Amino acid sequence: MLIAIRVFALMLILLLGGLWAAAWMGRAPGEGVADAFLRRIGSFVGADMPAPSAGGVQLPQGMALGGPFTLVDQTGRTVTQADFAGRTLLVYFGFTYCPDVCPTELGTIAAAIDLMEEQGEQVTPVLVTIDPERDTPEALADYVTRFHPRMQGLTGTPEQVAAAARSFRVFYAKVERPEMNGYLMDHSSFIYLVGPDGLVRTLFRPESTPEAIAQSVRAHLRAS
Repeated sequence: MLIAIRVFALMLILLLGGLWAAAWMGRAPGEGVADAFLRRIGSFVGADMPAPSAGGVQLPQGMALGGPFTLVDQTGRTVTQADFAGRTLLVYFGFTYCPDVCPTELGTIAAAIDLMEEQGEQVTPVLVTIDPERDTPEALADYVTRFHPRMQGLTGTPEQVAAAARSFRVFYAKVERPEMNGYLMDHSSFIYLVGPDGLVRTLFRPESTPEAIAQSVRAHLRAS
């Protein structure tokens, strides 16, 4: 019995190793090895596991992100998802006091839109703050224009922001330490491609390149 278990374990290791090697060699442009590996497993067992689009992560079937929200834009006007109906968005949840990650990701969004040239006019970049205590409409108005002239900044009450974050499954939490002057916000750092219906089409991991994002957005615009 022990020998049989060892033989089975060895065969399983060899099988998974083979699938991993096939995933590494046969992954699509912009596709991560882990995503390609899952796709290979799905093909092997006969499951329908859609491959992620180039540059982005395809959402599992049956999983929906995004939806209705009520927030306040950088002009102080109350807006809902209806104000963005029919428009393609690149959405990021961050905050203006962020020292590194947020400026990097917002710069990536802006660069991706610029790379798309005329097609980029069809895409609206959006920053949703997770720090409404400090990120007033006035603060957002000054901040978002540093990245792109068409970027929208959204804030609101803590409850409104929390509701929007939940619909996108965004994690965030205030970080305070004795040695800190003020506080920072810990948060997840995905970029969301939102379709004209207000639902997320795909998402991009932190440090995705502008080229990969632009490629994926172009594909979605062609398909819509």
